[in-house]
Amino acid sequence: MNRNPIIPFILIFAFGIGLVFFLSMEGLNNADEKAEEHKQEEGAGGEGGGEAAEGGAFDPEAKYQESCVSCHGGNYEGGAGPALKGTALSKDEIKETIANGKGMMPPGLVAEENLDAMADWIKSLK
Repeated sequence: MNRNPIIPFILIFAFGIGLVFFLSMEGLNNADEKAEEHKQEEGAGGEGGGEAAEGGAFDPEAKYQESCVSCHGGNYEGGAGPALKGTALSKDEIKETIANGKGMMPPGLVAEENLDAMADWIKSLK
């Protein structure tokens, strides 16, 4: 009895492809649920936002370290994004950019109610 040794490998390959396909479909379903959970956490002031200091007030520096430092640099000198120190933008232009995004910057990194505090903080950088 001479069996073909390639058949088990073909079966394992087919099973693996099927498994990857079905797991990816499950992941797509879970992605929507996770996004909804994240929105609810941010809306309720949960841990997802990372915007509150110990006293519950918005902390622009902490939000910067969480969301902005990778593009604008550890010393606000810029990198993938422009330098924030000594920016020529007005407070309203800063708020507009944070709220709506610009270029590679994504919109909505800071909650609407915290835009004033973040813009004031950016203007204070020297």
